[in-house]
Amino acid sequence: MAPAASRLRAKSEFGSLPRRALAQYLLLLKLYPVFTKAVSSGILSALGNLLAQMIEKKQKKDSQSLDVRGLLRYLVYGRLRKEDCYNFKVILDCKGKDASAFAAKMRSGFWPALQMNWRMWTPLQFININYVPLQFRVLFANIAALFWYAYLASLGK
Repeated sequence: MAPAASRLRAKSEFGSLPRRALAQYLLLLKLYPVFTKAVSSGILSALGNLLAQMIEKKQKKDSQSLDVRGLLRYLVYGRLRKEDCYNFKVILDCKGKDASAFAAKMRSGFWPALQMNWRMWTPLQFININYVPLQFRVLFANIAALFWYAYLASLGK
């Protein structure tokens, strides 16, 4: 086969990869809807946690390795949202400190996160509920959550 023909064939095969992946995802959704959504949720949550860790490491110029246990927790408990963990962490960080330290931490972390939560998730869920086909709603929300994790990680600076 000529080199140009093999490059063209490789390009067409690469272009069909997303279509094959989508077809496989739709088949799995049809056969195992809850399991497929749970697994995709766990994978995307773990990817979001990885992204958040990488952002936090870069901000702190930290040379420590990634928290693999954290990744596994997000893989297994993919339905647990990062913002829930972040809000809980804000409260735990202030445990044993005076009320002014707690109030400062809430103003600097919790309120900006909550306000951004309203600005981001309200329109996204409107779009998700009204325009995204039913079988893709969980996937759509999980992909949007990747960006949400990046935002929450940026609050750690």
